[in-house]
This record gives sequence, structure tokens and C-alpha cells, in this order.
Amino acid sequence: MNQYRSLLVLAALLAGCSTQPPTPDWLVEAHGALERFSSAYLRGDARVEAAEFARARSAVASTGRLDLLARAELTRCAVRVASLVLEPCAGFDALRADAAPPERAYADYLAARVQPQDVPLLPAAHRSAAAGDTQAVKAVADPLARLVAAGVLFQAGRASPDLLALAVDTASAQGWRRPLLAWLGVQARRAEAAGAVDEAARIRRRMALVGANG
Repeated sequence: MNQYRSLLVLAALLAGCSTQPPTPDWLVEAHGALERFSSAYLRGDARVEAAEFARARSAVASTGRLDLLARAELTRCAVRVASLVLEPCAGFDALRADAAPPERAYADYLAARVQPQDVPLLPAAHRSAAAGDTQAVKAVADPLARLVAAGVLFQAGRASPDLLALAVDTASAQGWRRPLLAWLGVQARRAEAAGAVDEAARIRRRMALVGANG
């Protein structure tokens, strides 16, 4: 997911060179709003996340660039996948015709249906996960990208106990309540299905702690 946020701020990075013009205001606004949106979403602050995404969308829309707006929508869909909110990426789908092949490939990846020939179009951190390599998720350095990759594999029915534990540990280390509750919920349901009553109860107590302080 960070790879798609970075696409929005590429001009900002280039603007660090003395020969480049100042960074456009819309770009600064969009980048900051997307960062704040992602942070609010992951910690479960619905009011702030809605306001910040609206701000980011407005800033990008001021350029008239439908392709950039599609990338912003992918950011929203990616944090949802990281939190196991597995639903159509409606915002991107409405802009799909104007999106570039890499963005279309990433949208398909988020839905766990990317085609093998499109895997090279994905951000490097996600290529191995897209190919079904659960071990590759551990090597993803960025915690949010790691959770996105785990969410994709979960959709594909490839979520092993080790992958669930990795996702839980990742969300816990970052203090991200929304994905933490989602991944703990999966662990709890699996423990209950396996008859591991004590383990399920332990996980439910942990969920209660996270939810009570949200």
C-alpha cells in the first residue's frame, strides 16, 4: 500500500532537488491527508478517517487526474484489506477505465484475483505474496504492506496459523486496533472450531482489552 501512496508524492521527492519547482500545494495536502486517513482508519477512528479521505480526494480531484484519484482509492481499499474488510473496491472500480495497468493489477491483487502475467506490475514487496508465497510476507519490511499481503492470502484461503500470528503481532506492535481485532477474531474462531476452549477464551480476553480502550 505504501508503494501507492509514494506514487502520489513522487513529485514531492523530486522537488527536493534545487533545480525542481516548488511542490504543488495539492500534492502536499493529498499526501498528508492520506497519511492521516490511514492512521485514523487503522486505529479505528471513523470520524477522522472519513474527513481526511475526503480532504485527500478533494486535493487530488483539483488536478483533474482520474489516474491519480484511482491511486488514492486504492489506498483506501488497501487499509481495508489489511483489516480484513473484504469487499469490492467500489471507489476504484468507478475509475478503473482511467487507471494504468499497474493500478489495475494492484486492485486485482487486493481482491486476490491478480493474473500471473500481471504480477510483475505489482510493487516489489507484493510480488511473492501474489504468487502464493506465505513465507514472503515475513520479509515485507513495511508493517502495513505486510498486513495487506496477509489479507490477500487470507482471501485466497492460504492463511496458515503462522500467518495469522504474524498479522496479529504486526498489528499489535503498531497499536492498530482495527486490524488487530479483525485478525484476533479469526484466531478466536479457529480456536473455537478446533475445540481449543482455553486458547479461544484467552484470545477473546485480549480482544475485550483492545475493544474496551478503543
